[in-house]
Amino acid sequence: MFQLGCKNRVCFQNEILSGLTVALALVPEAVAFAFVAGVDPLVGLYAAFMVGLLASIFGGRPGMISGATGAMAVVMVALVADHGVEYLFAAVVLTGLFQITAGVARIGKFIRMVPYPVMLGFVNGLAIVIFLAQLQHFQINSPDGAASWMSGTPLIIFSSLILMTILIIHYLPKLTSAFPASLAAIIAVSFLVIGLNIDTPTVGDLASIEGGLPSFHIPSVPLSLETLWIILPYSFILAAVGLIESLLTLSLIDDVTDTRGHSNRECVGQGIANTVTGVFGGMGGCAMIGQSMINVSSGGHQRLSGVSAALFLLAFILFASDLIEAIPMAALVGVMFIVVLGTFEWSSLRIMGKIPRTDAFVLILVSAVTVMTDLAIAVVVGVIVSALAFAWEHAKHINIRSYTDDKGSRVHELNGPLFFGSVKNFLELFDPSNDPDDVIIEFQNSRVADHSAIEAIDNLAEKYIKAGKTLHLRHLSEECRLLLTKAGDLVEVNVLEDPKYHVADDQLA
Repeated sequence: MFQLGCKNRVCFQNEILSGLTVALALVPEAVAFAFVAGVDPLVGLYAAFMVGLLASIFGGRPGMISGATGAMAVVMVALVADHGVEYLFAAVVLTGLFQITAGVARIGKFIRMVPYPVMLGFVNGLAIVIFLAQLQHFQINSPDGAASWMSGTPLIIFSSLILMTILIIHYLPKLTSAFPASLAAIIAVSFLVIGLNIDTPTVGDLASIEGGLPSFHIPSVPLSLETLWIILPYSFILAAVGLIESLLTLSLIDDVTDTRGHSNRECVGQGIANTVTGVFGGMGGCAMIGQSMINVSSGGHQRLSGVSAALFLLAFILFASDLIEAIPMAALVGVMFIVVLGTFEWSSLRIMGKIPRTDAFVLILVSAVTVMTDLAIAVVVGVIVSALAFAWEHAKHINIRSYTDDKGSRVHELNGPLFFGSVKNFLELFDPSNDPDDVIIEFQNSRVADHSAIEAIDNLAEKYIKAGKTLHLRHLSEECRLLLTKAGDLVEVNVLEDPKYHVADDQLA
C-alpha cells in the first residue's frame, strides 16, 4: 500500500519533477476554490496538501492528483455562509466517513454504470458552475458593505488582466512546455500589477494566507443531533460529488495510461484523506481532472508524483505566503476561465443533432440539474432517466413467431427480453380464447430478467388454464421454474438445453 512505485533513479527524477510541476499549478487553483467556498485561502491550500498527500498514498489510482476542487467548493458555500467554517470542517470529517463506508461496501464499481451522455452533462455542468462562481469577483464592496458590479476604469483594468492571463495560458504552450502556463501567467500578471502599481484587487485584499504547518483541530461545533442534522445533507452530497468526480477521473486516467485503477480502494483513500483533512483545518477535496492530466502528461504515473506534489505545495505554504498574497485576483479568475474552457466538452455541441434524442435530452438535463442543484443529484437523475429510456426502448423489441408443429400444437416462439418494461407488450401478444387446445410457449430466444416477468408468465398461464387449454412452457431456467407458482407444473424441463441465469428477485435474497 505504501510503495511509491519507483525502482530506479530515472523514475524518481521523472516523478519528482512531475510533482513539482503539478504543485506549481495547484497553488492558484487551491486559492481560487477556497474563495469559491467562501473560506480563507489557507484552508484551500491545507486541503490541497493533505488530500493530495493521503489520496496519493492510500488511493487506488497511482498518478492521479487530488486536492480542493470547484465541484465540492460550490456545495460548501451555503454551509459556510449559514453556519461558519467550523461546521464545514465537521462536515468534511463526516464526508470522509461516508466515502470510507462506500469503499468498504464495494460500491465504487457502480461508476461503470454511468452512461456517456451523463458524463458529458456532468463535465459541462461543472464548467458552467465554475464559470458562474467567478462572477462574484466582478463585484466590489462599498464603504457601507454593499456589493456592486465593477464599472468604468476598474472593470477595464480587471477585464484586461483576465484577458492577458488567458492569452498567456493559451499561447505559452505553443512556445515551450517546460513551465506550467497557468503559473507563468500568474507570475507575469503579478509582476505587471506590482511593477506598475496598478490598483486592482489582490488575494491579500480579501484575506491573509500567512500560516505554518496545519495543526490538529477538532471542529468547534456542539456534539448534538442538531449539529448532525445540519451537516448530514452537506456531507452526503460532498461524499457523492467527491466520489463521482474521483471515479470519473480514475476512469479517464485508466484510458490514457492503458492501465486499471481500483475504484473501491480509491473510495477508501478519498475517505481517509477527507477525514484527516477535516481535523486539520482543510476544506476537503477529491480528484482533479486537470492536474491529473498534467501529471500524467509530464511523466508522473506512480504514487511518488502525487506525494511530491503535496510536499512541494506545503513548502510553498510555509515559505511563500507573501508572494501568494500579492497575486491579483484577475489572474486567478483568468486561470479559472481557462479551466472552464478546458472542462466544457465542446464536442457535445457538435454531436447534439447526431446522437439519439434521448441521449441529447439526458446530456442537457444533467447539465441543467448540475447548475440548479449539485453534481451528485444531476448524475443520479441522469442515470435514472437513461435507465428508463433504455427500458422503454427495449420493451418494444419483444415479439413472437407463431406456427403449428408436426404434432398439431400451436407454438409461440418468444423473441426479446422479458422484464418489467416489456411485460405489458408480452401479455398483449397472446389470445388464450382463440388459441387451439394445445399451446407451446418457447422461451429459447428470450431471457426472463426479473420478478415482474415471472408474474407475467404466471398470469398468462392462469388465463390458459381458465380457458381449458393445455399449455407448455419450454426452455425456462431452473431459477424461473423455482419462482413460478401458478405455472410451475406447466414447465417442460430439459436438463441439457434449459438456460442457466439469475433472475432479479427479492425471493432469492
